Amino acid sequence: MAGVITASEPSWITPFTGVNPRQFHKTVTALRREQAELVRRGRPWGLSLEDRVLLVAAYWRTNLTMRQLALLFGISRSATDRIINQIGPLLALKPRQRFTKGTVLIVDGALVPTRDHTIAEQSKNYRYSTNHQVVIDADTRRVVVVGQPLPGNRNDCRAWAESGAKAAVGKTMTIADGGYPGTGLVMPHRRRAGEELPDWKQEHNRSHKQVRARVEHTFARMKTWKILRDCRLKGDGVHHAMLGIARLHNLNLAG
Repeated sequence: MAGVITASEPSWITPFTGVNPRQFHKTVTALRREQAELVRRGRPWGLSLEDRVLLVAAYWRTNLTMRQLALLFGISRSATDRIINQIGPLLALKPRQRFTKGTVLIVDGALVPTRDHTIAEQSKNYRYSTNHQVVIDADTRRVVVVGQPLPGNRNDCRAWAESGAKAAVGKTMTIADGGYPGTGLVMPHRRRAGEELPDWKQEHNRSHKQVRARVEHTFARMKTWKILRDCRLKGDGVHHAMLGIARLHNLNLAG
């Protein structure tokens, strides 16, 4: 059965991955260096590595069902499932190990509606979701750390420590909203009941809000990969999808 979508036709790459063909092929080359094409036991893959990467990115981008993707790529549904399970973790973003002096980071929690209720809980969006602590570089706006997903009813203050994001960031200056009290992060000034903030604190809050908005813009761009609006993957699938989309997002910023 012949597929409709293939990476050999560059016009399919950008709409189904969110990155340009040059960045796409650069990513495939990196996977080859990481030995993603090692010969495995059993039947060989029916698709090339380029097409398998395109399939996974298309799944994240469109959130089509595996049955629909199987028809588009001319393979079976079970093969589609195996490809996503194999390639998804390989596309994961590698967290930055070191931060240069003067780096400023921004953190916030992203709620991803997740159908696997063993790792999700009802959250403030009234859906079963997972809480992902996402850290970006305030200057480049690239994602540098994504914490382990926690149930969506965990507040950001607790998720910051439990997700591993705090340990990954270390002592690097990090900006956050008012939901992180007691964490040592740079937060806006709070107004006590019956009091008004002095002008200098209001000015600080204004500039703080303008800078912190960059992480909200990042979430908006990442959620153009529609799987982050309704994730059907189980177990670590949602974490792999979040890390993979963060990598594609960074590639998109690189141009």
